[in-house]
Amino acid sequence: MQTDKLYNRSFILEFIGIMMSRLFIVLGAINTFLCVLLGAIGAHVLKHKFSSELLNTFQTGLQYHFYHALALILIGILLFHLPQSKFVKLSGWVMFTGILFFSGTLYVVSFTEMRALGMVAPIGGLSLMSAWLILAYGIWSEK
Repeated sequence: MQTDKLYNRSFILEFIGIMMSRLFIVLGAINTFLCVLLGAIGAHVLKHKFSSELLNTFQTGLQYHFYHALALILIGILLFHLPQSKFVKLSGWVMFTGILFFSGTLYVVSFTEMRALGMVAPIGGLSLMSAWLILAYGIWSEK
């Protein structure tokens, strides 16, 4: 009976780990799609409507968005191999938050010209940097 409980708990934890892997791969894929879409809009529509400064802001947000969307896919793949790693999971959530705050803020500033919102972007930047450090620690500390 005790073995059955242990097996069921282990199975549930493994299942949650696999679903978390898939979630980060899907989040990464959706974000990568958004990068391609926003890149196409930027290249064909916005470059004629934005000032060079706002276009540069938009492109910076897009560049970091794309890098970190691919990183979310990487985190999902890593979680297939390290499904119990709390730090790898945490790095994914922190990275996703960083994308929202950093790139999202730069997109909003580009479209609205509300430069004061740019003060939020450093929070996203710190989140992105923290996510990489958390990921490194999570992989390093795995047994």
